[in-house]
Amino acid sequence: MTTQLTHLNEQGQANMVDVTDKHVTTREARAVGYIEMSELALTLIQQGEHKKGDVFAIARIAGIQAAKKCSDLIPLCHPLMLTKINVDFEIDENKRRVYVHTLCKLAGQTGVEMEALTACSVACLTLYDMCKAVDKHMRIGGIEVIAKSGGKSGDWQK
Repeated sequence: MTTQLTHLNEQGQANMVDVTDKHVTTREARAVGYIEMSELALTLIQQGEHKKGDVFAIARIAGIQAAKKCSDLIPLCHPLMLTKINVDFEIDENKRRVYVHTLCKLAGQTGVEMEALTACSVACLTLYDMCKAVDKHMRIGGIEVIAKSGGKSGDWQK
């Protein structure tokens, strides 16, 4: 079975996919990732005692802004009129991780997986930036799409 990469034309050159004839449908994508950190860094975040302020509020805003700017960052992404962006955090004290959960949604002709992934990535990077003075050994990982809906290929969940 051969899979054709949609971002390449017949000559193998980079190509923005033409979505003109695709139907407008409600499309949604969810992504998740995590940042692993020291117990001290996690405690400071949880107790709101980080000297840089509300770390989660800043990371949430950064993730939302990143989703909105995805087409400026990823060369062949379409600029999209997103109608909903969520960035939420879940703390796992045992693994010393903060999980970042993102959701992007719109009514449009193309999917929003890249926007959800970009929001998750930038929120994790922002957590890193906010906490690096306390912990220089943080690790970001596990960033992936976990669900999508809408469009010709239908619904999918990991």
